[in-house]
Amino acid sequence: MPADRVYNLLFLCTGNSARSILGEALINHVGGDRFRGFSAGSTPKGAVHPLTLQTLRKAGISTDGLRSKAWDEFATPDAPKMDFVFTVCDNAAGEACPVWPGHPVTAHWGIEDPAAVEGPDFKKEAAFDDALRYLRNRIAAFMNLPLATIDRMSLTSRLQGIGAMDGSTGSDKGAA
Repeated sequence: MPADRVYNLLFLCTGNSARSILGEALINHVGGDRFRGFSAGSTPKGAVHPLTLQTLRKAGISTDGLRSKAWDEFATPDAPKMDFVFTVCDNAAGEACPVWPGHPVTAHWGIEDPAAVEGPDFKKEAAFDDALRYLRNRIAAFMNLPLATIDRMSLTSRLQGIGAMDGSTGSDKGAA
């Protein structure tokens, strides 16, 4: 992968209201001119969760243009070509995804759904803060990979390792 280009990343989740939106906003915040983030869902909720927006604003991350949308939007010939597709919820990882134009590298970066947390507001807010922190750690590890010089098989393996970092919902939880 050439070093002098913008890499497109797509974060997928079922509802596209929390984790995938956090990933999109975060990579667009920290990615500079190297990375551009997008998000989508298999069955989008149609609205971004209010605590997603609150969490991003509290972290100083722009919420401009964020919306809940279907992943079909990115499987059309005129859609931006994705270089990477990351599923951030276990349901989306198990679903039959569209065939992505350009054959992007894919990995599962499962994180608990902060929108599913019940209880007092402080617990819900903490769950969103945790999800953002886990994504921030994974994105930082991803951005430090030598994308221009690493072969696809090694890259896929490294991305899977990143997905197993702290906060993983996968069966290899805690492996990294």
